Amino acid sequence: MKAARSAAALTLLLLLLAGCGSPAAGPESAPPPATGAPADPTDAAWAQLMTPMNESAVALLSLAADRSGDTAVRRWAAGLRTSQNGELARLRPLLARMGLPDTNVHEGHHMPGMVTADDLARARTLKGAAFDRFLVDRIGGHLRQTAQVSRSETGASTRPDAKRLAAALVSARRAEIARLPAPSGAPG
Repeated sequence: MKAARSAAALTLLLLLLAGCGSPAAGPESAPPPATGAPADPTDAAWAQLMTPMNESAVALLSLAADRSGDTAVRRWAAGLRTSQNGELARLRPLLARMGLPDTNVHEGHHMPGMVTADDLARARTLKGAAFDRFLVDRIGGHLRQTAQVSRSETGASTRPDAKRLAAALVSARRAEIARLPAPSGAPG
């Protein structure tokens, strides 16, 4: 059952990514030369999804310093932002080793678990407990979705470096989800 669920999640990811393709890229967006083994479509799809997902989560987490009304939420957001940036520091070189561009091929797409431009605009209108609830809700969705996608990658990856990174992200997500704060003023 678990294998079937993982396969279904991976299939869904690949279908989403196939629908998110952009028009033919011009020469200025050609990928850099590969410095390692070429990417298989599953590994490429995972890395190209995880990178913008983390980038958008970092953008939202960065707002907590000025908008959160809860010291514990601000500390949590700062720590998670550091962790997400650390993951980006591992994802970007992986993209380069696969010969893929470090660009957001999902710009403007509304992917499950991805913090959108609309989410960021909404977050900028919130302050205090309302911001905290919004932040925890959106980041919780991000963490759960990226955990699911990364679990699928661990079972379908053909690149050992991608598989190791996906496994590390699954483990990190488990701990991060357990640490999701209950902001003050949250409905009980």
